[in-house]
Formats: sequence, C-alpha cells, structure tokens
Amino acid sequence: MNKPETLERATALGFDAAGLRRLVDAVSADIATQKYDGAVMRLARGGEVILDTAIGHADLAKGRPLRADDVFLTFSIAKQFVHVLVLAAIDRGDLALTTRVAEVIPEFGCRGKERVNVWHLLTHTAGLPLKLPPMLDPMQMGNLAATVAATCALPLESVPGERVYYSGIVGTAIMAEMLRRIESGKRTFRDIMAQDLFAPLGMADSALGLRPDLAPRYCPVVARDRRPGLSLAEEYEMFGMMVGPEAEIPSLGCVTTAADLGRFAEMLRGRGTLGAARILSPALVELATRNQTGDKVNETWSYALEMRGWKAWPANLGLGFYLRGEGMHPAPLGTLASPRAFGGFGAGSTMFWVDPERDVTFVFLTTGLITDESYNTDRMQRVSDLALSALA
Repeated sequence: MNKPETLERATALGFDAAGLRRLVDAVSADIATQKYDGAVMRLARGGEVILDTAIGHADLAKGRPLRADDVFLTFSIAKQFVHVLVLAAIDRGDLALTTRVAEVIPEFGCRGKERVNVWHLLTHTAGLPLKLPPMLDPMQMGNLAATVAATCALPLESVPGERVYYSGIVGTAIMAEMLRRIESGKRTFRDIMAQDLFAPLGMADSALGLRPDLAPRYCPVVARDRRPGLSLAEEYEMFGMMVGPEAEIPSLGCVTTAADLGRFAEMLRGRGTLGAARILSPALVELATRNQTGDKVNETWSYALEMRGWKAWPANLGLGFYLRGEGMHPAPLGTLASPRAFGGFGAGSTMFWVDPERDVTFVFLTTGLITDESYNTDRMQRVSDLALSALA
C-alpha cells in the first residue's frame, strides 16, 4: 500500500483512503485464493499518481515477487498503441477515416475486401476474422509481412460496416502495414512505434517485441483460471513465448510497465498531449472516444450470452477504444464509470481506462491470466468499480 503521506495526498485529490484500502484488499484476497497470481495497479487523478502498488507474484512457479516496474505483455492493449498511430496519421493528412485499404495496400483489394476502409478497421466492422488465417503457420505470426500476405488472400466474412466482430490479429496487422507503406516502407513497424509513440511519451520500458534489456523484468504468460473461452489456455501461453525481440505482432505483441501505460493513458486524458509531446489533436481524441457503432452489438460475445445468461448490449466502440456507454450491462470499465469513459483491454490480464468526467486514469496489469473473457470482464468490472467508489 502507498505511504501515509501519499494517502493524505489522495484524500486531498478527492479519494477516500478507506476506499483505496478496500481496492487493494480485494485484489490481495483474490490473489491469495489463487484466482490469479499478481497485479500492479496505478491510479491517478489530474495527472497525479495516488496509488502505485504491486501485489503477489511475477512468476509464481519461481517464487518471484511482483514489482511495480515489472514488464508485462500487453496482449490487445497493443491495438490501442497502433490505433493512436493511425489516428496521428489522420491528423497529419497521410490517411483519412474513409481511405480504402486497397489504396495503400493494392493486393488487399480482392475477395470482397475492396471497400474496407480505415474506419472499418478501427471499429471492428471490416468483416475480417477473429483468428489467424488458416494458411498462416502460427509460428509465422511474428513475421508482419507473412501475416499481411495471408490476410490479403482472405475472403471477407461479412459486408464491411454490417456487423461488429472483433478482428483479433489481422486487422491490426493491416493497419500497421498501412503506416509502413504511407512512408514507402522506410522503417520497420517496430521503429515506427518506438520513434513516433514510445519515445515522445517517455515510455522507455515499452517496445514491440521483448527488447533484450527488458527481459529480466518480464512476467511470463501463465494461464491460471483455465475455463474455456474464445481461445484455449495453451494459445495464450504460446503468444507469450512467441513475443521475442524480433517479433512484430502489432495486435498483441507489445510489452510495457504500469508507469509507461499510465503515461499513455495520461496523454489521452490530456486530449492528445503529454508535457511537450503532442501525439493527437483534441478534435480527433474527441471523435475517437465517441460511439461509432451505434446500437450494433459486438457479436464476438455471442458465445457468452447463453453461457452466462447475458442479454446482448451495444458494442460501444469508438475509433479503436472501448467506451463505457449508457445502460446496465457487463462493463469492464466499471458500472460506476461516466458514459464517456474509454480504454483498452488485453486477453485475460491487462486493462487501462480514462474517465474524463472525473479526471481519473487507471492501469491494472496482472499475472496468471483468466482465459475466458466473460469471467475476466467480471473481474475488471469489480476492480474498476472499487477504484471509482473510492472517490469521496
């Protein structure tokens, strides 16, 4: 738990110290009962950190305690990094939301994909599949060129704009390749991410692929709660092993720390700016954090509706961000969050969000992941609500 003087500052910023202790105690109790192995939490208001704590283990099998500066695989939070780079390209005029992919990647424009545009990719309405193309050897997933080539050969699963269905890997790979090609392939995507996002934001412990200097602090990917969901436990653990120093998997293959992810969240809270670094325009942040998918449901959740007895709810997707939205439904950002709250999530383990109405950011990174996303949603919702209920 934070030092007493930090808790006094938290009170001055509108948080209840007892509420913060409830949050820490609840996470500690879950870890003690082996629901997962460890967690780092970072909570800030107005840019001032008021909770920065590590609980449990980085590597339970080896008895290695978790530290606040340990390095985590982001899983799908890597997508939000890519999405911000795409939005920055729109700010520069290098792309538009209406730019068709085939205008930048000509070989993509076949088998029904001719009309897919940037907006479709950002909102998961392109009609692309959830999983890897069947012709791609999973061990080639770290090869961006191979993933793009396999995706270009795919037919669409639905008409662009017709349905919301999560494109877990291939849609992000296509966006990464678009960013490479608009500058004629002068840089690897790893370098684009490092130079255009991580360096300006001071995210020194973040990278696409596991940079060798970060490996000693890396938390291995282990599936602890192995109830079946969209993917098997073995698939998640395979992803963790595949993210080596040379791997380029834009959809899930970044590593980061809680402090670095907190800086990313603070840039978004600052409407595109952090300190002297302006990554996005306020106008584009405003648009990106508004509902782009209307009343359409996220059909990726279809598997869980019967299993959990849930009723379908609007997808609440912005331009690459998940939104709290209105109404009562499963809400990993928390049922107490303001409707304009937004953020991102990684498979069974990672989350960040920004509540602009309350001027709050929250980062939650865990070890010992939960394989079924519906049960992970329960956890994230509970933790988010505990963080928000600590507001005085």
